[in-house]
Amino acid sequence: MEDWLPVYLPIANLSVNGLLIVALGGLTGILSGLFGVGGGFLTTPLLIFYGIPPTVAAASAATQVTGASVSGVFAHSRRGGVDYRMGAVMVGGGVFGAMIGALLFRFFQSIGQIDVVINILYVVMLGTIGSLMLREALEAIKPDMIKKRSAPKRRHHPLVAALPMRWRFYRSGLYISPLAPLILGVLVGILTMLMGVGGGFILVPAMLYILGMSGNVVVGTSLFQILFVTMVTTMTHALTTKAVDIVLAGLLLLGSVMGAQFGTQIALKARPEILRLILAAIVLVVAARMLFGLGVQPDEIYTVAPL
Repeated sequence: MEDWLPVYLPIANLSVNGLLIVALGGLTGILSGLFGVGGGFLTTPLLIFYGIPPTVAAASAATQVTGASVSGVFAHSRRGGVDYRMGAVMVGGGVFGAMIGALLFRFFQSIGQIDVVINILYVVMLGTIGSLMLREALEAIKPDMIKKRSAPKRRHHPLVAALPMRWRFYRSGLYISPLAPLILGVLVGILTMLMGVGGGFILVPAMLYILGMSGNVVVGTSLFQILFVTMVTTMTHALTTKAVDIVLAGLLLLGSVMGAQFGTQIALKARPEILRLILAAIVLVVAARMLFGLGVQPDEIYTVAPL
């Protein structure tokens, strides 16, 4: 199979099986269509497993997330599912966070520890997110959990209520300080820069349970923020870290666009709680594999650094 569509990645300085990279992008696209996540949080670890340097994997994966978010924003915008005022505040925070992330990226790169930092961040993040999703999925599958329960009242976190300078976000049905979504945007921007993820799997729960946003605008507003922040992240990586491999990003984007269509069709026929259980298992397996990799001497002891 290594002879199928051999492709040279100039930044990674590596020859790869082009069809396999497209298939990897297709896999993350299917996950995106199935579970409503960008797939970036799995793209980077899978690329690392394949042998792509973590720096190049993280920087190039952000480009794929950008492309995957465009159609989602348009779809949600047509049905009024985007709070543009809230999204603009989070985009501003995300751009600032991306700048901070770029400084951190260059610092860890300069001391030769960026690969280790990326791996540790993924182990912590995937382990936490996967455990929470697994617990939620198992509770949803239990027979005694199927009984009708009154939905908890939506409200923002007390810390958010204590912040000054309140604005009205009419589409979200909120009257809160813009500092809360601004800070949230900064944190997601830093993660996007360091890890090549869109941050939707963190942003969506935070928008629901911390900001208290209306559920019908959460996904669309999250995609709006992710779209612009990943664009800035990709340009920042290209200009500063020089770790974006455009060939790799193009192959991933091609696969993800096709895979998302299949994932959407499957999602229409499958039980949501079963899908969440499967995704949680995948996330935990990837986290365990990365944790194992941190304790084993790598095949290549050097990292990629710009000239």
